[in-house]
Amino acid sequence: MAGIYIHIPFCKVKCNYCDFHFSTNQKYLSKMTKAICLELEDRRQYLERDLIKTIYFGGGTPSILPLNDLKLIINTVYENYQVESDLEFTFEANPDDLTEQKLIDLKSVGINRLSIGIQSFDNDQLVFMNRAHNSLEANNCVQLAQKHGFDNITIDLIYGLPDTDESYWNKQVQKAIDLNVNHISAYCLTIEDKTVFGNWYKKGKLKPLADEDGLKQFRLLQSELNNVGFDHYEISNFSKDGFISKHNSAYWLGEKYLGIGPSAHSYNGPSRQWNIANNITYIRALSDKTSYFEVEVLTQKDKFNEYVLTRLRTKWGVNILDLFEICPFAQSGTQKRINAFVLNGDLELNLNVITLSQQGKFIADYISSELFI
Repeated sequence: MAGIYIHIPFCKVKCNYCDFHFSTNQKYLSKMTKAICLELEDRRQYLERDLIKTIYFGGGTPSILPLNDLKLIINTVYENYQVESDLEFTFEANPDDLTEQKLIDLKSVGINRLSIGIQSFDNDQLVFMNRAHNSLEANNCVQLAQKHGFDNITIDLIYGLPDTDESYWNKQVQKAIDLNVNHISAYCLTIEDKTVFGNWYKKGKLKPLADEDGLKQFRLLQSELNNVGFDHYEISNFSKDGFISKHNSAYWLGEKYLGIGPSAHSYNGPSRQWNIANNITYIRALSDKTSYFEVEVLTQKDKFNEYVLTRLRTKWGVNILDLFEICPFAQSGTQKRINAFVLNGDLELNLNVITLSQQGKFIADYISSELFI
């Protein structure tokens, strides 16, 4: 079993926090579609004919794709890969793109899961982040999608925004709950260097929210979603029963996936590879049949550290026996560090599996880094 991720590197506007690869110049959108189809054909042996169980259109903003371009990409997938009949087919979209006709179109091509980038239901915060939609569109698009038969919907929210408090955040969480979606992804704002926020921060125009205040918002999120039946199955992800993201879970559980499009990453077990993060260069490379990606063969150390990093973020945790099978020489030192985290309550140990405790979830990255070799 494997998954395919397709990166659509175009957006209407540049959000102030975003450092993903994309362009607001859509001049080359049609050429990009053709290049993506060429890559799908070129890489069809990468997954060794494994059955494709998930497809995920991300970006950027896939919802800006014209229907004909979307159909062309989907048809190319089905012509070159063995696709499971019970496919999870996720499509990222912005609220302002989800018109009634767009939803009808998405349904018609087999998309059965929507990932909607809401980020906030507050108009002032949406303006602050330079989002292209408003709070009314955020609310209405979910209800419209549900009306058109999309029951597998996830929404993205951002917490830890400057000058926000628990009262603000509680309103966002309650609005998300009231929409009756089955999956919520919530991310703490990170101020990245090559972003508008990063520039403002360097110039002293933006003051990040204090860590302890961001932690309070995270705890509130955990509590409120737990009260209404959400399973906190990964640090940033919560789902109702039966609605865990199969595609993203495959990343965390070490399954193979193929990444298509500029900047997309792929993993097949022995190695990882990543595509050029430049739209024009990527298009030309596919057209001229020249190299468009780099490859890294994973060492024992790489595999050990990746297993820790990805699995520890999830409710499934790290199987210590599997971990030390990857890299036996690391057992002595790593076991001591694991024992220390278990002793102070940051990790829980059950039948050779370590998972993050409630308090450990607040410092997951630190714990992972301490267990690396």
